[in-house]
Amino acid sequence: MEKLFSAFATATARTAGRPWTFMACLLLVIMWGITGPIFRFSETWQLVINTGTTIITFLMVFQVATAVVRKRTLLFQSLRLS
Repeated sequence: MEKLFSAFATATARTAGRPWTFMACLLLVIMWGITGPIFRFSETWQLVINTGTTIITFLMVFQVATAVVRKRTLLFQSLRLS
């Protein structure tokens, strides 16, 4: 399970760090904003973006924590070998 999570975390980090990922997210937010008048800026319309960003933020916290632990482990291993 740990190996699978590590592979997933690595792939996610690579994808999240690319410029096209940022542009896709920006486009999604712009499209959401454009649909505001269509849905009359309803609570459901607001809930869509709030829920989406909350879930992504929650998952990225674990992604960042995994990357920090991995880098720290590699640093300590390299210091022991020196």
